[in-house]
Amino acid sequence: MTEMIELDERLSMLAALTPACPVAADIGADHGFLGAWLLESGKCERVQFLDISEASLKKASRLIRARGLTDRAVFSVGDGAEALREPADAVVIAGMGATTIEGILERGRTMLGEATLILQPNINADHLRLRLMQLGYEICDEDLARAGGRWYVGMSARPGYAEYSPRELLAGPVLLKKRHPMLSGYAQFRLKVQRKACEGAAHGDEARAQALREEIECWEEIVAWLRQSDRSSIS
Repeated sequence: MTEMIELDERLSMLAALTPACPVAADIGADHGFLGAWLLESGKCERVQFLDISEASLKKASRLIRARGLTDRAVFSVGDGAEALREPADAVVIAGMGATTIEGILERGRTMLGEATLILQPNINADHLRLRLMQLGYEICDEDLARAGGRWYVGMSARPGYAEYSPRELLAGPVLLKKRHPMLSGYAQFRLKVQRKACEGAAHGDEARAQALREEIECWEEIVAWLRQSDRSSIS
């Protein structure tokens, strides 16, 4: 019997955020590992693999054929949700910048319908949270992962009303609420990145430098709050 496909930490995070459902879709499927796992695990009955690159979809198709899952998979070349062949219960959009993900959500709102969104922006997770709120989505869950020396933020969202504070937009409402065990490390990483960016901006764009200083202050408050929470739990 073929062993079940193995996922790295990033894809494992996305798999965990994906709800069990009849039909899932992976927009930007690339190699197809996540979709293959969702099928093999039985978490999803069918998966639509979508990618703007025909070459990427061919890689995914070869993997699915080799795993004997072809009868439960659909492949479609196209840009975003417009390439969906049928409504999906869960839609994964991962491994892209926040701006790219936002564009997919804006153009594909009709096709996405009531689907649960599983999102993983490579950068600017705070911008994506704000756009989700503006588009009428509520963040249901969030997670963090480390893979290949990089940090990854994952989130799931469904249509609904939500309002988030600046701190929640920056660090994640669910990550803060559940005091995610990796949040302290992630917050310290973001602090380091923002401080370095602020040093560069201080010699040019004052508005950008001020925005970065505000973010740095917010991250510092989060780090201090997490440390206080840790001390309280020990005592």
